[in-house]
Amino acid sequence: MDKSEKTHVLVPEAEITVRYLADYMAASERKRRSIVEGCKYRPLARLLQHKEAAITISSAIRSGSPDPKALLKKAEFIRNKLATGDFDALTNEANADYVEKFSEVVASINLPDAEILPGKSFPPLKVHGVRVKFSPNLLLRRLDKSNKQRTGAFMLRYAKGKPLGADVGGYQSAAAFGILKEYLAEHGAEADRSICVTLDAVTGSLYPAPGSAITMFANMKAACQSIAERWPNIPPPKGAII
Repeated sequence: MDKSEKTHVLVPEAEITVRYLADYMAASERKRRSIVEGCKYRPLARLLQHKEAAITISSAIRSGSPDPKALLKKAEFIRNKLATGDFDALTNEANADYVEKFSEVVASINLPDAEILPGKSFPPLKVHGVRVKFSPNLLLRRLDKSNKQRTGAFMLRYAKGKPLGADVGGYQSAAAFGILKEYLAEHGAEADRSICVTLDAVTGSLYPAPGSAITMFANMKAACQSIAERWPNIPPPKGAII
């Protein structure tokens, strides 16, 4: 078969991002199956990305005092960028909408008191046979009362016109805390639950890792075992050519 006819690529080893794992925890059984299907079979078609908006917003937050007017100006710049085709124009529009929406709520956002550092992609954490991918938009750092450095993570969520569920936001921040806790322990550092936060760019709501974050992360680990078990039995989407 001509490779150009393929519509999806198969991911043989179970793999999920923190974002989709949070969605999975709050989802119905039917939606859970759909999430795992999307992780196992990656579409080859170009997917709409919000990378430019996320970088713009992260940079604005790092500046210390994000300016709504400057964000609106940046949104307009993105919207009017030269597009080489319909897909590029659509991507520009989606990213501009994201930044514009954030500019409307930025004044009401109170981030935790911490040093703001660039984000990074952590090595995937292997949990019960599932590679959990974690790439926070920003890292947060503060000194505790005993002068010990503690680290947290900041993540953005955005879905046009759709507020983020508090349960999903809580799970995403709990996952960030759990992963940081495991990753930093190897480096002699400490994760800080109070500065592991997820921001809904639609509403400006901030979801810190809840007091029950350790239990929630344990439940997410258990869910990974279930994901690993169902992975081999999830068939391709209807009409997909692998």
